[in-house]
Amino acid sequence: MTARTSGRGARRGLAAAFAVVACALVPAAAVAEPTTAQLAGQRITWPVDGTTVSATMRAAIARGEVGSVILFSRNAPNRATLGRLTRQLQSIPRPAGLDEPLLVTVDQEGGLVKRMAWAPPTMSAARMGARLDPAGIRAEGAATGRAMLRSGVNADLAPVCDVAQRAGDLFRDGRAFGTTPAGVAADCTAFAQGLADAGAVATAKHFPGFGRARVNTDDAAVRVTASRAALEREMEPFRTVIAADVPMIMVSSIIFTALAPRPALLETSVVRGLLRDRLGFRGVTITDAIDTPALRPYGGTAGASAGSAVAGMDLVIVATSEAEAAKGMRGVASAMASGRIPRAEAEASLDRVLALRRSLRG
Repeated sequence: MTARTSGRGARRGLAAAFAVVACALVPAAAVAEPTTAQLAGQRITWPVDGTTVSATMRAAIARGEVGSVILFSRNAPNRATLGRLTRQLQSIPRPAGLDEPLLVTVDQEGGLVKRMAWAPPTMSAARMGARLDPAGIRAEGAATGRAMLRSGVNADLAPVCDVAQRAGDLFRDGRAFGTTPAGVAADCTAFAQGLADAGAVATAKHFPGFGRARVNTDDAAVRVTASRAALEREMEPFRTVIAADVPMIMVSSIIFTALAPRPALLETSVVRGLLRDRLGFRGVTITDAIDTPALRPYGGTAGASAGSAVAGMDLVIVATSEAEAAKGMRGVASAMASGRIPRAEAEASLDRVLALRRSLRG
């Protein structure tokens, strides 16, 4: 049996690598009476406007309204600048109970999607899948995690666990490990295992599968009309990493007509019914970017942020600006005030994220 096809062994290995994180994800006692603003703000993964922390962002962190951020190439022109920024972010005092390390995320897939230009992976997912066995891919994941952590970044919005279709956007851009469910399952599991070896958080994306999309949801709305049976086959990589206790999963903004009438990240039947109840995922869920054309018809940043939180998403990525993220926060707060998001559900979501942040090194 080859390393690529030894799925059972890969799952055992990844489970062992994630053991520390999995233990840490057992929720501790909830923060004593967090405010609505704190519960709403902690639900957002905030962008940072520049290469230093603005006064507005500093104040929001100090109030306990920020628990996670997403950084882009604009924040990371070089290693030294990124390191200074992440040290600034982590040094801001936060309220007791909300003072776990901030979750600092980047998209560091390799190839076209690589925010830290100087750091691994040294090749795209497609090249890794074609040239390396799972042991080699695991080594790339570990090198990536170590480089991220040296710059103060503790979570990778990777690996891509989607099964590429040859007419699809991911295949064209080389972002997927391959075109077969079994091969992608082995490879994305290996990359996630390598990140875990280094102490970084892996994020399996884009559930339930981006491989059939012909355009990126950052640019336009996408509707996939594949059958439920086809989608089930292409979910194999997600089932594999879930069995191995991957700590975070990103849910797509694609509309899968066989599953639900709206984008997946807005649908309770997908987030809670399929991902949590049926597939058994117990970690942190995070949206793909919420402030994109694909989600504009659903209330813009405020409405889509609220809608995804109602559906059960733990973290909502806002990519464009801190001002736009504040709109997302207000949308979630409004949904809490109206009762669309029960307080108990908001606190349970916060507990999951705090447990993940508690597991971070440094």
